[in-house]
Amino acid sequence: MELSDMRRMADGPRLGAVAYKEATMSWLWAIIVGFVLGLIAKAILPGKQQIPLWLTTVFGILGSVLGNAVATWIGVNDTKGIDWTRHLLQLIGAVAVVGVGDMLWASMKGNRRRA
Repeated sequence: MELSDMRRMADGPRLGAVAYKEATMSWLWAIIVGFVLGLIAKAILPGKQQIPLWLTTVFGILGSVLGNAVATWIGVNDTKGIDWTRHLLQLIGAVAVVGVGDMLWASMKGNRRRA
């Protein structure tokens, strides 16, 4: 074994430029999709939601993950063309998570819900 091989093993695996870019873009897309789904979920839900914008984004991301899990469970996560069913399940998940999250946020902050 050469010295350069030993150094590579000691350094551990490193992400290449392409892998790093793909990982960064995946997180960026997750944040963008979570933000958009969270805003759509807030628009669908009746009344005024008390949660801040950053929490709307987090809840949108969680709803998207929940929707993807349900899509995988029922077998529609990967179809030919646009995955409309998966996108609809992501939106339903975002509405559910934003709705429950808003109630929890309001109860933690002590705010009464105003319709």
